[in-house]
Amino acid sequence: MMFLDRQKQSKNPKYILVHCTHGHNRTGFMIIHYLMRTHVSCVAEAISIFAQRRPPGIYKRDYIEALYSFYHEVPDNMMIACPPTPEWKRPDDLDLNGEAKQDDDDDNGDPGPLHNESEDKVITNDDVLGDEVPYDQQEALRVLCYRLLEMPLGRGHAHFPGSHPVSLNSENLQLLRQRYYYATWKADGTRYMMLIMRHGCFLIDRNFSFRRVQMRFPHRSLQGLQDMTLIDGEMIIDTVPDSGLKRRYLAYDLMALGSVSKTRLPFSERWKMLEDEIIQPRNNEKGLERGAKSNPLYKYDMELFSVRRKAFWVLLTVKKVLKVFIPSLCHDADGLIFQGWDDPYVTRTHEGLLKWKYPEMNSVDFLFELTNDNRQLVFLYERGKKKLMDGARISFTDDVDPSSVAGRIVECSWNKEEQCWACMRIRSDKSTPNDINTYRKAGSYILFVVLHLLIYFLLGTLLIMLSKTFTSAILSVMRSITDNITEEKLLEETDEITLLPMYADRMNVRVHTKMAQHRRRLPPQC
Repeated sequence: MMFLDRQKQSKNPKYILVHCTHGHNRTGFMIIHYLMRTHVSCVAEAISIFAQRRPPGIYKRDYIEALYSFYHEVPDNMMIACPPTPEWKRPDDLDLNGEAKQDDDDDNGDPGPLHNESEDKVITNDDVLGDEVPYDQQEALRVLCYRLLEMPLGRGHAHFPGSHPVSLNSENLQLLRQRYYYATWKADGTRYMMLIMRHGCFLIDRNFSFRRVQMRFPHRSLQGLQDMTLIDGEMIIDTVPDSGLKRRYLAYDLMALGSVSKTRLPFSERWKMLEDEIIQPRNNEKGLERGAKSNPLYKYDMELFSVRRKAFWVLLTVKKVLKVFIPSLCHDADGLIFQGWDDPYVTRTHEGLLKWKYPEMNSVDFLFELTNDNRQLVFLYERGKKKLMDGARISFTDDVDPSSVAGRIVECSWNKEEQCWACMRIRSDKSTPNDINTYRKAGSYILFVVLHLLIYFLLGTLLIMLSKTFTSAILSVMRSITDNITEEKLLEETDEITLLPMYADRMNVRVHTKMAQHRRRLPPQC
């Protein structure tokens, strides 16, 4: 597609010729895929266009059925109309040896793979979703994302621009007192931004890699489809009673709508737009199709995952979220996220976006490597380069061979008993480790550094020349020793914070507004 775009602007354009034995079934199958991703949004229209240009078009039913299935569409009246086999298509064609010819246009092969997951397949967070995107197209999509986020294009490799939270500590905890915050649960899923285009949607992982997924996002008016819209969220897997495992995308932010950046708007407005412009139109269309007498023209249930807006609540509800909501979830959660209600969307590290994790879930993502003599090398990132963490060691369970994860990102928690890092899982969605500043801020880092400080003291080597970086790390860790924010301490803090006038006044306004809206909906009293 990028090649064709370049040829349109060229004075001497080149062309791509697509052909098979007779130029109908397989040729049509490929060209219709191209039309669906560039010009039209309806399979029937694309089939008609090809048939007009190359009569009689696709005449083999398997190819037409595969196209409808791939794009989750249903033909009008559930009937697939296939033109009759052309008269010139003789079944007794012989080759020079007098044997029947193999006809690519009429074989018994599969027209092409479909990307729908079978119902009995075991699904995991590490599954690779969607179809690969060509390099040139991926580069163009990266540029588009930067433009939608109003980010300058730098030189070299483009990095994932999504907003990242920082760990909650006693210092940034004060932000909850200074700004108005909402809270949500921290799902243990896989982070994806999603770029919604008219002719397809793209999941964007932490490596800033794109994969195309067949999804439908109708416009709010239900006339046409969303285009050049960018949202943020996470993929989770729910264990649903009587239904098994269900993949769901929890959308929690909207950064661009219809090619217009929304990053400067407060989170409260972006979150509302996410529901009004993205989620509700899908639900409305699904509702209309369920209520219609005829069969739906699009099968939402064939999509790889469902889409929901993630809920956020006022700080007053934090206790209920921790004690009631999280235990009732159908997927794992490892803490809370605190989102500034009035904050713009901040790309990359956002010092005002806070995450709190259960102490036993505090973790660091390392790059793990092994030398030829099986010596462990554990790396973090510092200023974009690998930094070896001297003395760090990772323990693995008996069913994991360390050599099998060499060169990969390993998420670890601190093991008090063994005084080392314990592998929690392999991060298939990441290609780079945490920055060293993340490591220093992690609560689990305290035990590791204190242990090594004691060793240094005992060996009398603490006075060996220390770099400014290491000195800074020590000071940071010593300050972190008092930052053990337990669940009880967090609840005490939030209870106290919600009594502040900034919270109390805004929550009172919110309650009065909801009551007024409720009264307006009540029928008149006789």
